[in-house]
Amino acid sequence: MVFVARHKTYAHPLPDGHRFPMIKYELLPEQLLYEGTIAEANLFEPGLLSEEELLLTHDADYWQKLKNQSLSRSEERRTGFPLSPELVHRERTIMQGTIECALKAIEHGAALNIAGGTHHAYANRGEGFCLLNDLALAANHLIKHKLKKRVLIIDLDVHQGNGTASIFEHRTDVFTFSMHGAKNYPMKKERSHLDIGVEDGINDSDYLALLRKHLPKIMEDFRPDFALYQCGVDILNSDKLGRLNVSIQGCKERDRVVFETLKEHEVPVACAMGGGYSDDIRLIVEAHANTFRLAQEVWG
Repeated sequence: MVFVARHKTYAHPLPDGHRFPMIKYELLPEQLLYEGTIAEANLFEPGLLSEEELLLTHDADYWQKLKNQSLSRSEERRTGFPLSPELVHRERTIMQGTIECALKAIEHGAALNIAGGTHHAYANRGEGFCLLNDLALAANHLIKHKLKKRVLIIDLDVHQGNGTASIFEHRTDVFTFSMHGAKNYPMKKERSHLDIGVEDGINDSDYLALLRKHLPKIMEDFRPDFALYQCGVDILNSDKLGRLNVSIQGCKERDRVVFETLKEHEVPVACAMGGGYSDDIRLIVEAHANTFRLAQEVWG
């Protein structure tokens, strides 16, 4: 049984320009319930990330700025969001959602957070619509509490997971793998343990060939005992920000490759949704829903 973290706090007020990309988080669980991919029993609502857990990954000075609403104007602008207490609370519940998904995945094989994938957040700053880094928080939680020893972070969002790469650059117990648009945001890339920059316009077959080439080798060389998967759907050819030529079927096959590879190696996985910015919200929801459908197929 695959578990799914759903959050009540999605609907907190944001300026109109931020509402469209956020509404997928409200529509996605409804679609999955409607079609029968999941039932209410699959859903859970996470708690609130504790300050103790937060400080395993993020700098105390940065946390105090978020907590006290004292980011400078330039720091706030870099996050992409207008700072508010509601936003920080929402972020903490999403972070906790990925941690709780990781714990459920240990028991059940896979769990998915309806939100998350906040891979642009650094230890000491927010960036690119990310205040805190749920992938890093979950990895550090598992290792700190001796639940797992070697965590693989698979980041297949179209944008490099620069914050995640920076946080774990000098770690040997966490392996960061980012396959992203070589010429896309962020223009200054950090160094992941393995970065695969793909060219604008790459098609399904070439994209999947790269993934099939590199992921099995990572599994053999690093031998993870847990995986975190950032499965953004901004690789779609319909995406406003992606610039790749991957079809919705190619995106689905990407998820199949990841899940079947992990299942073959008996490595549980917690997923976070990441980006998706197509003009048609139906395409975004359908692409994300495919990830949940495949998780149920492989682990359900």
